[in-house]
Amino acid sequence: MYIFGASGHGKVVISALESRGIHISGVFDDNEALKTCLHYPVKVYNEIEDHHDNSFIIAIGDNVVREKVYERLGRGAWYGVVIHEKAVVNDYIRYEEGTVVMASATVQPGTQLGKHVIINTSAVVDHDCLIGDFVHIAPRATLCGGVQVGKGSLVGAGSTVLPGIQIGENCTIGAGATVLRNVNDGETVYGVVK
Repeated sequence: MYIFGASGHGKVVISALESRGIHISGVFDDNEALKTCLHYPVKVYNEIEDHHDNSFIIAIGDNVVREKVYERLGRGAWYGVVIHEKAVVNDYIRYEEGTVVMASATVQPGTQLGKHVIINTSAVVDHDCLIGDFVHIAPRATLCGGVQVGKGSLVGAGSTVLPGIQIGENCTIGAGATVLRNVNDGETVYGVVK
């Protein structure tokens, strides 16, 4: 599997892959100053000989940048899925290409994860949640049952979203927020959101 992104998030993705014994064929980044990521040498993207014979994970935490890289690699590329061996992912969920679930995260039954979603370290996604493409659920964030999160949104570290809440597209939920109401497209909220 190829990893695109050699910064901090790339390290965590590599760790998750290694926890499953998945072979890493190469690590790539646009930043030519990055020479290694953990013990892997980093190459610039144009050094990939042929990416059609291997899968990718885009290991970039920023939702906008992750989507731009996806568009650049092309829709014909094959994307893997990474679920850390210490994550708790129920058998009755559905996830799409590029999804990454980190250590100690929990994803409960009836949940649907879109493309290139990040469920980060110790995050909780309870039953029947609908998570759109390119969403990032940050470390220790909690989505109670039936929450919907629109494409490109960030649910910040340590935040809590109460049951049945709908978060629109391209929203930012600040770290530590408690979300008690629906959040409109493009909205940034923090603190107690009511």
